[in-house]
Amino acid sequence: MPDTAKVDQRPGAAPLPGNSLDRYFRISARGSSFGREIRGGFATFFTMAYILVLNPIILGSAKDKFGHSLDTGQLVTATALVACVMTIIMGVGGNLPLAIAAGLGLNAVVAFQLAPLMSWADAMGLVVLEGVVICVLVLTGLRRAIMEAIPQQLKQAIGVGIGLFIAFIGFVDAGFVSRIPDAAHTTVPVQLGAVGRLTGWPVLVFCLGVLVTLALLARKVKGAILISIVTMTVVAIVIDAVADIKTWGLTTPKVPDKLVAPPDFGLLGHFSLFGGFAKAGVLTAVLLVFTLILSDFFDAMGTIVGISAEAGLLDEKGQVPGIGRVLFIDGAAAVAGGIGSASSNTAYIESAAGVGEGARTGFANLITGGLFGLALLLTPLLTIVPLQAAAPALIAVGFLMMTHVKHIDWDNYEIAVPAFLTIGVMPFTYSITDGIGAGFLAYVVIKTVVGKAREVNWLLWGVSALFLVYFAIDPVEQILGVR
Repeated sequence: MPDTAKVDQRPGAAPLPGNSLDRYFRISARGSSFGREIRGGFATFFTMAYILVLNPIILGSAKDKFGHSLDTGQLVTATALVACVMTIIMGVGGNLPLAIAAGLGLNAVVAFQLAPLMSWADAMGLVVLEGVVICVLVLTGLRRAIMEAIPQQLKQAIGVGIGLFIAFIGFVDAGFVSRIPDAAHTTVPVQLGAVGRLTGWPVLVFCLGVLVTLALLARKVKGAILISIVTMTVVAIVIDAVADIKTWGLTTPKVPDKLVAPPDFGLLGHFSLFGGFAKAGVLTAVLLVFTLILSDFFDAMGTIVGISAEAGLLDEKGQVPGIGRVLFIDGAAAVAGGIGSASSNTAYIESAAGVGEGARTGFANLITGGLFGLALLLTPLLTIVPLQAAAPALIAVGFLMMTHVKHIDWDNYEIAVPAFLTIGVMPFTYSITDGIGAGFLAYVVIKTVVGKAREVNWLLWGVSALFLVYFAIDPVEQILGVR
């Protein structure tokens, strides 16, 4: 029996639709009710609301090529605005309980890979291009073709590598790990704390935050990450009031004079579509856009299918209802994220919390999106969170992404070696792009060496060729005489 039929025949399902909203969203037809959809909308928001704190911290902690940083208050507004608009559009256009917001991992690429090579406007322009390309791939059917070209286990390795990269950023941002100055004349690149040991109250807040976050996750508490951020922010405010602390870093945990303020839309529309090509070079810019695309649409595809399956909405062929519209809206979310300077936006796996509360339709998104809209007025409250209170969320997200390592066949060297290089190179080079490239090249080379070159999709051959030029750019430039 199809899953959709199962939903329709559930005992206790709501009666036949009696109003236009019910009919449009098929609330009764999917065995749900307005009450369940509303509860689901709230659950999803509170499970993913941490992004309102985390995204501004990740983007705000980085500087572009010219030493400029983005304003935290404006980032909170941008993050909330794009999440609000695109979540509602997904609900109305896709009719799935699938919320959208700035993608973790994607914002790390923007902050630590794109921005150092160009201006923030240029970086956001590449994000817009990423979204446009994804939309084109959806319309032409190439999105599925490219997805199928990359082995599933290599995709999982990319997620694991990004997880380690995110966790490393969290350790560094919180001061738990620091770079050893070159003047030390040592081959050890990093150390514990600032002086080889942990010192100061801020680092203690981070350590406690990590323990609290992981404990809540282990207890399967809904909204664990958000609860931890709020709790440790309160602890940090108390500590700052009673202890003599020289600095917390970018954000000092002090209660603001006012909790509500008008949103600051200063970053809206601040992007340059092709500026990144001039600043970083055409090849580098193309590879960076490719990295964003790769991270975005594979994660989104898995999330969309997973949430739909959890909600019992897949048809008899295992297909998501209205998948074309859903994928196009997800691509449009990346465009909106770049236009709003909020980084690429994508579907959130945390939407499973809303499904767990009974949400089955896009009506739940109206609630989640509306709450993101309300958050636009709470910028002063959201900008008191110090890095040490938010960074544990990065450790938690890194852990969650690391769990996918179990799906890799480590006894099969043809996939294990490329997976290992993908995972290891990302944090060790502080580059998601380098990790993906190393994995792709290793996969193609090993398949060729063992006589299985025909198993490699031609799309993967083409992408690997681009990465080969990327890694060998210095000798290539010398040969071509462009230096």
